[in-house]
Amino acid sequence: MSATDSSPLRPKLLGRATVNVVVAISVLYTLLPVLWLVLAATKDRDALFSSDLLSLDGFSFGQNLTDLFAMDGGLYGRWYVNSLLYAVLGAAVGALVSVACGYAFDKYRFRHKEKLFGLVLAAVMVPQTVLALPLYLMASEAGLVNTFWAVFIPVLFNPFGVYLGRIFARGYVPDEVLEAARVDGAGELTTYVRVALRMLGPGLITVFLFQLTAIWNNFFLPMVMLSDQDLYPVSLGLYQWNSAASVSPEYYPVVIMGSLLAVLPLILAFVLLQRFWRSGLTAGAVK
Repeated sequence: MSATDSSPLRPKLLGRATVNVVVAISVLYTLLPVLWLVLAATKDRDALFSSDLLSLDGFSFGQNLTDLFAMDGGLYGRWYVNSLLYAVLGAAVGALVSVACGYAFDKYRFRHKEKLFGLVLAAVMVPQTVLALPLYLMASEAGLVNTFWAVFIPVLFNPFGVYLGRIFARGYVPDEVLEAARVDGAGELTTYVRVALRMLGPGLITVFLFQLTAIWNNFFLPMVMLSDQDLYPVSLGLYQWNSAASVSPEYYPVVIMGSLLAVLPLILAFVLLQRFWRSGLTAGAVK
C-alpha cells in the first residue's frame, strides 16, 4: 500500500484510539469508586484507617453487616424501608402521572396548550434545592412537616417526566390507533388505559427509572422536611452517621457498608428493566 493510500487511514485510527482512551478513562472513573467501596466494606476499622484495602488482613464483612443493622437499635433497616417506599412507590405513581400528562399534551387540543407546556419546560430548569423552602412553607401550612407525606407528595410531580411522557406518546402511540378505538366505541379513559398505556410500556419504565434514581438519591428535601429519625431515608441517615463518625469512629465501617447496600436497588432495577429502558431511550430517534 502506498503512502497516499495509507494516509486517510491515519486520522481514522487516531480518532478511534482517542475514543477508546476516553471511554477507558470514563469507565475507570466510574468503576474505581465502586471497587473501593466494595473493598472497604469488607474491612474492619483498623484496616480501613491503614488504607491497606488489597490485603486479606482485617476482613470483617460479616461483622460490618451485623453491626450495620444493630447500630442505634436497627435504624438502618427502617431507613432502608423508608427509601424503598419513597423511591419505588413514589417513582411508580410519579411515572404514571408524568406519562398521563405527557399523553394529554401530545394527543389533545386545549386552550394555551403550548404555553402550559412551555411552563413545564421552564420548570425542568429550576433546581430542586430552590423549591425546598417553598415546599416546606406549603407543607407547614398543611400540617405535613415531619411526616411521610412531606417527602412523598412532592416527588410525585416531575416536569422532566412530563416532557419525556410527551416524547414517548408521540413516538409510540399512533393517532390512527386511537381513532380506531374511538370508532369502536371506547371512551377516552378506556382508550388510554387499554390501548395507549400498553404501547407506552417502555416509556413508562424509562420515566420510572429516572424518577427512581432521583428520589433514591434525594437528600435536601428530606433534610428540610424531617426531624424524626424514624422517617429518614438512607441518604439522610448515612449523612447523619457520617457526621457522627468524626466523634465516634465506630460509625465509619457501618457507613461504608450502608453505602454499599444503598446502591444495590438501583443496580438491580437497571439490570432487570434494561430491555425496556433501552428501547424507551430510542423512541424519539425512531419517530
